[in-house]
Amino acid sequence: MGIIDAFVETPLGTIGIAVKDGVLCGLDLEPDRTTRASDALPAMVREQLMAYFEDGSHAFELPLDLQGTTFQIRVWEALREIPPGCTVTYGELAWKLGTGARAIGGACRANPCPIVVPCHRIVAGKGLGGFAGDSSGRKLAVKQWLLRHEGALPPGTPPVSKRLMP
Repeated sequence: MGIIDAFVETPLGTIGIAVKDGVLCGLDLEPDRTTRASDALPAMVREQLMAYFEDGSHAFELPLDLQGTTFQIRVWEALREIPPGCTVTYGELAWKLGTGARAIGGACRANPCPIVVPCHRIVAGKGLGGFAGDSSGRKLAVKQWLLRHEGALPPGTPPVSKRLMP
């Protein structure tokens, strides 16, 4: 992600937030903490993020400025229609949009606002699938945490890793 305007402490650790003209345009799950941030974060963005981390059923209602291809934007709009606590497989979303599951995965990987544009709600036919371009490690543990937080992951599901934070 480019310029980070603010850092926000969450149960997932520090996330970086980018805004443009007061509108959310990026969320970085692993920001470079050496980057200077202006802390210019619209109250609405901070409030909705904190509401989500307090209650996984909170649905985001934020204006977004998402930069991507026409196809990516179409996928990201479809992701925003998936309610908290629900999941859809890559194949199901591909069928709905008339494309392939790998193309859906590519658009999810390019998502500039994970969590707010809930690519974590897209799962494989058997298992979690990947998250933010990774198929193991911390990012997959983040996906598992988000799904569990929303009630979409059965409580007995074994953890992806023993520690969410490095």
